[in-house]
Amino acid sequence: MAGGIRRPKGTAVRWSVAALVGVVGGYLFLHNTNHGAAADSGQKKGKGKGAGDVPVVVEQAAVRDIPIVLNGIGTVTALSVVEVKVRVDGQIQRLAFTEGQEVKAGDLLAQIDPRPFEAQRDEAEATRAKDQATLDNARLDVQRYGDLIDSGGVSAQTLEASKSQVRSFEATVRADQAAIDTAKLQLEFTRLVSPIDGRVGLREVNAGAIVHTTDVLLNSAKGKLPVIAYTRDGSKSLATGELSVVDSQVDSTTGQVRLRATFANDDRTLWPGSLVSVRIQVSTDKSATVIPIHALMRSETGQFVYVVKKDKTVEVRPVTTGQAADAMVAVRSGLKPGEPVVVDGQARLAPGSHVHF
Repeated sequence: MAGGIRRPKGTAVRWSVAALVGVVGGYLFLHNTNHGAAADSGQKKGKGKGAGDVPVVVEQAAVRDIPIVLNGIGTVTALSVVEVKVRVDGQIQRLAFTEGQEVKAGDLLAQIDPRPFEAQRDEAEATRAKDQATLDNARLDVQRYGDLIDSGGVSAQTLEASKSQVRSFEATVRADQAAIDTAKLQLEFTRLVSPIDGRVGLREVNAGAIVHTTDVLLNSAKGKLPVIAYTRDGSKSLATGELSVVDSQVDSTTGQVRLRATFANDDRTLWPGSLVSVRIQVSTDKSATVIPIHALMRSETGQFVYVVKKDKTVEVRPVTTGQAADAMVAVRSGLKPGEPVVVDGQARLAPGSHVHF
């Protein structure tokens, strides 16, 4: 108003500051008062639990499956890998697979030229036939000599010698049969079949190549490795797929190996050009003893946890750990399922400390 009192500039600011200080001061006063009341209440409650007891948070060791995953850049190992090697020397006639193909146990992978082994089998069978004829003739001699022994036509010594010769020929025929079995087995080995259900890896030879028993024909991987795509910061799962291809060479500039995974992407969460983080689950640690990862403590001698005993005191328990996932860690040794461990409040503990929770 024109006739009103004019206040000096800055007064409103000073008043605002003063008012603010007053509010803060009041808040601090109230806060300290309430804190004191809470402390008094805590002291009263503490008397029931023991004035010297240390407040802690406790959880029991549990049993659960822990996924074993590879994050980021690394080498992927299949759950089961079998090197398929030839068991006889020979020339590869044909390859009956393509790289990356799914195969069943017993499926034909390659055929080695069987003709040399067929010839060995035929030769062994012919030798047995010849020796079998000799054996049959020797048995007839034993029969004839047996008929003449009573009349004195032959001596007992001649009969025994004939019987001994029969036993020798019988052994020869058995050896011939073993040679036939070996030849048939070698012939069977010319057919290379998959030993497991799985996916064929990279072949190491081509059709027409001469292979030896020390050569690796291919790698065969059992099972498919699940791959999970996450947002770039790893906070949200986007899609689950399968590892399909591992590149055959290492990038000389980065030392990295490229992998390819396939995703159904039914809900269109993955978009071309977007960046994602990837985790590959290589296996699962079944029925592992687990504890929250916050329970772990470290010392100069290794990892340990505080275990709460029945009398509400704690003891130091050295442990060895395995895979960690979802804020839980597997305990390999030192702890049993159901044992209570301190997961918060360890900083105030020492062996023998009394706790309440």
